[in-house]
Amino acid sequence: MKDARLVSTFLEAQAAELDASTNTRLAYARDLKDFLAWSASRSAALLEAERKDIEAYLISLEAAGLAPSTRARRLSALRQFYRFAFEEGWRTSNPAIEIKGPKRKKPLPKTLMEEEVDRLLATASRTGKGSDRTRNACMMELLYATGMRVSELVSLPVAAARGDPRMLLIKGKGGKERLVPLSDPAKAALAAWLDARDAAENGASRESGKPVSRFLFPSGSAQGHLTRHRFYGLIKEIAVAAGVSPGKVTPHRLRHAFATHLLARGADLRSIQTLLGHADIATTEIYTHVLENRLKELVLDHHPMARA
Repeated sequence: MKDARLVSTFLEAQAAELDASTNTRLAYARDLKDFLAWSASRSAALLEAERKDIEAYLISLEAAGLAPSTRARRLSALRQFYRFAFEEGWRTSNPAIEIKGPKRKKPLPKTLMEEEVDRLLATASRTGKGSDRTRNACMMELLYATGMRVSELVSLPVAAARGDPRMLLIKGKGGKERLVPLSDPAKAALAAWLDARDAAENGASRESGKPVSRFLFPSGSAQGHLTRHRFYGLIKEIAVAAGVSPGKVTPHRLRHAFATHLLARGADLRSIQTLLGHADIATTEIYTHVLENRLKELVLDHHPMARA
């Protein structure tokens, strides 16, 4: 079996057996393609690689100036592939299993001030044309009210929003589901968008004869819903209109703001972990460090002895 076909079989198995997300499979594909190109330059076959070959590849990545996080991700992809190759009987060992990846420093997540978020939310309903304004307001309210990942937001099924829900059922990483409550502003924005969306979808369906979209935020994209990249552009437009530096504003930073603001107002870590869909509370604990930094800045900026 040719190397490219081996990778393709591995990716198909990730989707079928482990329910890996599209983004995860695309990342695996990019990383394995890079290793294939490196191996081809050395006239080496994928299934013949040994530990020393993978270590040499990682050294070449470091020499090329790739970040530790990128190198660690490439190694993770190779570990997964060779584990699969071993389980399938393609080879008798996993050459990547004992290789230690580069140590990664976990940077503190950057977030937004409550006042900045308020400006973004107020401006979203004035950004765009026609029903796009209603959609933009709904997306921003939902994102901040729930702490959803952007991929979870744009792919929400419309069925999840029917019946004036107090909570949304979200399908997260690995197909895991969780319930998140909606704030009153989010519920109002959602109801307004549903009215506008249904009117547009029903009209388009009557004209084209096609069924209405199953997504809350439909579009003409290949996926059938608004893409992450399109929403990324929209949030930058909203930031500019709100007078907030667009360099500070991303969909994921609103997720960080959701967690940080909850923690600052007394929410416990376990609740925040559940709302964010973190498998490990250690991932959630990083927000305590963000809050500690904020408190230090507060003292240093405003305490009279600090100013002196």
